[in-house]
This record gives sequence, C-alpha cells and structure tokens, in this order.
Amino acid sequence: DTVDGVISVSSIFGGEAAGPFDPQAAGGSGFVLNDKGEIVTNAHVITNGEGENRSAADRVFVEFKDGNIVPADIVGFDPFSDVGLLKVDPGGVELEPLDLADSDGVVVGQPVAVIGSPFGEDHSLSTGVVSQTGRSVRSLTDFQIEGAIQTDASINPGNSGGPMLDSGGGVIGISQQIQTGSGASDGVGFGVPVNTIKSSVEQLRDGGEASYAYIGVSTQPLYPQLAEKLGIDAPRGAIIAEVVEGGPAEKAGVRGGEEEITFQGAPYTTGGDIVISADGETVNRSEDLGRIIGALQPGDEVTLEIVRDGKRMEIEIELQERPTALSTG
Repeated sequence: DTVDGVISVSSIFGGEAAGPFDPQAAGGSGFVLNDKGEIVTNAHVITNGEGENRSAADRVFVEFKDGNIVPADIVGFDPFSDVGLLKVDPGGVELEPLDLADSDGVVVGQPVAVIGSPFGEDHSLSTGVVSQTGRSVRSLTDFQIEGAIQTDASINPGNSGGPMLDSGGGVIGISQQIQTGSGASDGVGFGVPVNTIKSSVEQLRDGGEASYAYIGVSTQPLYPQLAEKLGIDAPRGAIIAEVVEGGPAEKAGVRGGEEEITFQGAPYTTGGDIVISADGETVNRSEDLGRIIGALQPGDEVTLEIVRDGKRMEIEIELQERPTALSTG
C-alpha cells in the first residue's frame, strides 16, 4: 500500500528543552525511499534560517502510518532543490519503500495523487492532474528549481515533502509549495521533479551536501515580436540581461545589457548577448539555459552559441560551483 510508505515529519528547533508542541517545531511530510531506512522530505521541513545561515533542526521525529514515532538523523539537505534526506534505524519499524518514476515522462493532463499531512491531518490524499511541466519555482536560495511540476491537486501547509504520485503509484515529485492569494490551496501547487530528487539524494548520501553548476547570468526571454523590435536575427533565445561580477560568464567575456526598454508593457534590459543554444541544445526560453546548466557539474565546460551585434559566435565557459546567494554587479 502506497500510503504506508508516506510518513509525517516533526522537526524541533531550539535545543533539548524544546518539545514537539513548542512554537519552534515544524511539520511536514516525507516518504520511505528504501529498506535501509532512508526517507526523503523537503529541506525546508528540516531546516531554518536564511541563505548561508540555514541550519538543520536539533531533532527530527518521523511518524509512520501505524502510529509508530521514531527519531531520524539528518543525512543532509540541499537548499537548491529543496530536498532533505533523513535516515531511521530500519530495525523495529515496518518500511514500505515507494517506487520512483521518471519525471521526464510526465505529461500535462495525467492524473496525480498527493499524500501528506496538510494542517497536521496525517496521510491525507488529494487528487488532480498535472497542470503543466517545466515550471521554474523558487528554492531556498537565490536560484530557481527548474522542471517543477504544477498540479491542481490540493497542496496545503504540512503537505511539504510528501510524494506526488502517478496513476501507478510511482513518485513523480515531492510537494514543495503553493501559489496562493488566500493562504489556502488555490489549485496552483508545485512539486520538485523526482529526477532532480534522485540526483540530489545521491549527492546528499555521499557527503551531506549537493553542489550545482553556475554560469553567473540573469536572463530574459526573447520572442519573435521582441526580436523584430530589437533587429535580432533569431526569433527565440535568452537575452543576457545581467552578468554577475567575477562569475564564469564574465570571465569568458559574455556581455550583459546596457539599455532599459519597455516593450508590450514589460521591461527588458537589452544590448547584451543573446543565447540561442547551449552545448548544441536550442535555447527557446530563458528557463532552458538554467535547465541545461543545472544538468552539468562545477568544472564542466559549456559552449554557448550567441548573437552579438548581428553576428553569431561561440563562447566557451568553465562553470563554477553555485553559491547560495547571488550578488549581481
């Protein structure tokens, strides 16, 4: 039973004196990854603080469907993908690992079930469909989580870290956040895709931390009408609006924008390079560049095909390790 593999997480901050009903306790959800006792949740469920100062909870307890509550060790947390890895002693608890699906195969309209503990109501199930894929949503850093899955299945506080499941019971993501005007679920929820989770967990298991590649630019989308307005011989791509001082792109000679314009009611920073492909893959939207870089490792080289002053050229950039906070120059 899939529900048996879903757990509730209670994180306690503030030292040994704090109890589970202390104001500094946080709740969320998670699921059993394997019979070794590994459990996946969101990083924000088991940590607090900002940026570089984000720290792990003092104690974490997990509750299984049979009511069994056991302490869990924090193996590590990844603020970039909002993934946390816990471990419980596999002796004495009945572990029901969930199967991991392939989030690259997720399509709009397919059924989704979300299980978690909204408002502390353990093992609640809500259903819906995949509303969209490939979304960019905020992480616990200045960077976005790429490839997020959007759903209209009801996600509320306490669902965080619980699984998003396909019709076969396979995990396609973990519930991460909602967009809401009311504070309640408005049918716009997001999940971290399971392929991102797989990669994150592998790194956390290895050393408690996850590192990601960093190029050091901020981008805006180029589309045909804007390209025509700017006289750019490429209908789509990513406009380099800003280049981070001291970052890999600046060191390689990538140019940011210099002029602020408003077009069709939106502000753009123009005059910089336009990225039309990265490592041979076409960049149609500005999110594509983030996704391509996100799949690489610090130290890797990436070749960008750009348009500058009407000419197409290639620039090779050696990627660095992504910092938690982004300072733009």
